[in-house]
Amino acid sequence: MQNLDTLHDYLRTHSDEIGNRILASYPALFRADETPSPLLNQMLRTPYPAQTMAVMGVSRRWEVARNANVVAECGAGKTLIALGSMLVHSAGRPFTALVMAPPHLVEKWAREAFLTLPHVRVFLIDDMRNGGNPREPHGVNEVRLRRGDIVREGMHSSLTELRRLGRKGWHRLCPQTSIFCIGREKAKLSYFWKHCYGRSRSGRYLGALTNPDTGCPVETDGVRLTVTDFDKKRLHEMVEQQKGGTTRYCPMWQADGTKIVRMAPAEYLGRYMPEWFDYAIADEIHQLAGDTAQGNALGVLNRTARRFLGLTGTLLSGYADDLFNTLFRTDAKRMTSDGYEWGSAGRERFTRDYGVIETIERITVEDNACSKKTKKTVTIKRKPGASPLLFGKYLMDHCAFIGLEDISDGLPSYREEVVPVALQDPLRSAYEELEEEIRACLKEHRGNSSVVSTMLNTLLAWPDHPYGFGTLYGSEFNPETKSRESFVIAETVDLDRGGIYAKEKALIEEVKAQLARGRKCQVFAVYTNKHDVIERLEALFRNEGIRTGVLRASVPTHKREAWYREQLRRGIDVAICHPKIVETGLDLLDFPTILFHETGYSLHTLRQSSRRSWRIGQRRPVEVKFFAYSGTMQEVCLRLMGKKLLVALAMEGKFASEGLQAIDGDDDMLTAMARELVENKGIGESADSVWKNLQQLRPAPAPTVEARDEAMVSEIEIPDMTIESGSNGNAIILPCESPSKRIESAQLSLF
Repeated sequence: MQNLDTLHDYLRTHSDEIGNRILASYPALFRADETPSPLLNQMLRTPYPAQTMAVMGVSRRWEVARNANVVAECGAGKTLIALGSMLVHSAGRPFTALVMAPPHLVEKWAREAFLTLPHVRVFLIDDMRNGGNPREPHGVNEVRLRRGDIVREGMHSSLTELRRLGRKGWHRLCPQTSIFCIGREKAKLSYFWKHCYGRSRSGRYLGALTNPDTGCPVETDGVRLTVTDFDKKRLHEMVEQQKGGTTRYCPMWQADGTKIVRMAPAEYLGRYMPEWFDYAIADEIHQLAGDTAQGNALGVLNRTARRFLGLTGTLLSGYADDLFNTLFRTDAKRMTSDGYEWGSAGRERFTRDYGVIETIERITVEDNACSKKTKKTVTIKRKPGASPLLFGKYLMDHCAFIGLEDISDGLPSYREEVVPVALQDPLRSAYEELEEEIRACLKEHRGNSSVVSTMLNTLLAWPDHPYGFGTLYGSEFNPETKSRESFVIAETVDLDRGGIYAKEKALIEEVKAQLARGRKCQVFAVYTNKHDVIERLEALFRNEGIRTGVLRASVPTHKREAWYREQLRRGIDVAICHPKIVETGLDLLDFPTILFHETGYSLHTLRQSSRRSWRIGQRRPVEVKFFAYSGTMQEVCLRLMGKKLLVALAMEGKFASEGLQAIDGDDDMLTAMARELVENKGIGESADSVWKNLQQLRPAPAPTVEARDEAMVSEIEIPDMTIESGSNGNAIILPCESPSKRIESAQLSLF
């Protein structure tokens, strides 16, 4: 009998039986052998077979439920899938749709709609306010596509007018398909508010703050509130009526009419126009998972339409409760029926059911005046990891998963590589001394979060900007003085500002090599404020005669696509920015080489930004390289990021044995790097080996490339997962030896 040492071995050995059992237990809404809707032929762009399956799966899902989600890798065509799904589900009839997207993607959505659907009208919801700058667009404005650019021309209206018309009135006015797009920043912007209370000038309440609705003092537990108690908080009272025993809500605040008079479009749509639209689309839904105004707008968006679709490229960042808010806002009925409640209590229970919780109990013995007592302190921490039950119960029935490997026959090759760079003196000796001082401080102040955070940022940033850090301080609570007191963690050394260090030399040499092959480069760095690495890189590139453009966060989000077009017109060779600035939506097809001078430690940002160039429409092989100093915290961070990414990919069906073993291991990135520094220095595999495991999960197509890139195409053949047709006609997952054996007509059903 074959030895099965790991879960990875078990899945590989019994993939046939597991695949048949899964497909028998959970039949797909749309199978590969079914004929897609003929309405897809009306689309101006022909979808790939995998995109067609996703479109049909979403439309079938909408026939039995109101919500669905598409989890597709960056560049896999989420916009096309959403537009096609609405076309198929509407059975060719005109429909209305509301799209909420990041600000820089609003005009892109409009352009994609014109290029995908026939006879469509697109409107942008700019705001909902009185007055305003007459040079800026306001209200609801129709846009059209002119020479590849979106221009505002045609109908002008407002949300109040749409509400007055109603659905029937709008269809009489606009009988064609109409799509309304709004940026999530504008969707949440509401009026300014101010406190609203009275002050008694006579009688028994003289000088007290009173409720304008009741005339009684504002009290909490019998204590009257003062002006300082209001501060910047919105307060309210629940007032009991004199008759009937009912209560009513009395806000102690009101709109400030002296400032901008406006209302949040999302709030207006949810309150006064429920189910006015046929479909609601939320793009980059993973960015709306927080307890923020934008996140609340997601729940409101779900009420404005009869069908809802969420789009994302990175579903999880490693924690189960990443999905709690999203699931509640898109399918609250199901969550409440499962016994969860909105808020921290419900989130904690959800994490206990489907995530990983670490409970730490500390028991200490204390002396009383004449006895002893034990004191127990319980600390509860969430850890990375998600139960497979989470996928089976909340994701599998309403999510379409599609990766770039599903459409890789139409894409060039993609290669990721870690470039380790050896430290050289004087940087090496100075870094080792700094690391030793921080390690000693970590051991002395174990568990101190200020030391850990300072350690992380300093050891990651200082090698790339070895000056200007000064003395590093931490703080801790002193029980005697009852206050936090500062202490010195370490003293940093200021090296030569004009010197060019090893990683910078390696980056410059790589850029020159890429430019010699006619390939423009996108460079990412994450430290841009006090210790501005981007400014330093720009100066180094310009000294080498490399034409460079720097994209800063000060450039408005909706103008960043135009910024790239203008820089390319000026003839730049290298663009530098923070990866979060181009995290979503932008297509950097003109930059086939992406170089990470620094990565940061956000999985969402790393995954999204590394795919900006490998997208539909790319014709050249894409190279992504991560630079890190060997034996430093930069390499540790990159290795741990690779481990976490293996776990995240496992939740999306891309398994590697290392990822499966790491599902229940490690803490958050901060804690893991602190432990690595103190306990595991120099132990374990390198970052390069971890990312080689990730490379094995990438597709390996055989594209046609330009002559300059032929030398790069000879890559090592890597294992892959293919889909073949079983004897019962269902699609099953099998390992294969070569990507060329992929059978396109028998792709795995996406539902």
